[in-house]
Amino acid sequence: MKCFSIDLDGTLLNSKHEVSNENLQVLRDLQEQGHSVIINTGRAVEDVVKLDAVQKIKPPIISINGTIIYSETSDTLFEASLPIPAYKELFPILHHLGLWIMVYTNQGGFPCRNPDIQDKRPEEIEPIFQDYDYDQILAKENIKIYKVMAVSRHDELEKISQARKAIEGKLEVSMASSHPNNIEFTSIEANKGTALLRFQELTNKKFDEIYAFGDGGNDVEQFKVATASVAMGNAPSSVQQQADIVTKTNDENGFAYAVKHLLNL
Repeated sequence: MKCFSIDLDGTLLNSKHEVSNENLQVLRDLQEQGHSVIINTGRAVEDVVKLDAVQKIKPPIISINGTIIYSETSDTLFEASLPIPAYKELFPILHHLGLWIMVYTNQGGFPCRNPDIQDKRPEEIEPIFQDYDYDQILAKENIKIYKVMAVSRHDELEKISQARKAIEGKLEVSMASSHPNNIEFTSIEANKGTALLRFQELTNKKFDEIYAFGDGGNDVEQFKVATASVAMGNAPSSVQQQADIVTKTNDENGFAYAVKHLLNL
């Protein structure tokens, strides 16, 4: 059995955040051929299942960079959360840098999740985070923190580097960026590559070949466990250099093109 592990934003989704008909047809063809198609994304599952294409193919979903693994019947197979002490150390560092901070939990995203601010201008985004009371998150009963995502303005990318430098090697967290202006923190047990290996163990499936598709720094871990890795034409050069193959962009049906013409599948 072949496995196709596919990122969403910037990969399967075009710049309008839609799955093209061509990409959807290839997904269906792969499933009909008996292959395993897995959505492997930094998004929370709530923002994945809204997509019309996902509703049509009903794939297993690896969400929040490997933090939660769902079966094709939406059963939770695995979850990992950030230890609260780690969160308490992490948050002040990011807040001090003036980054926009989103906290993904088992009770929703606070004050929002990343798709809610996509395509918005900074002056529209700023009021969402300004004066938000983050203390109320930890006051919630039975709260689990799945991911902390920090985002900078596009003209302040140095803040992302500063955050990485301040935390790397000092806190036991997984750290990745899905875009140059963000940085995401999850449990040390969670990344997209580890999740693919864990999915096989949990489902007693054996993938003869793994094909991983992505465009962000958080996809590099799935590239490492893949038989063949495919970076999108719109991916940063640093991500493309980590892949075996570079395909067309997400607005040129790069996923479908790679499957049909570059991988000859």
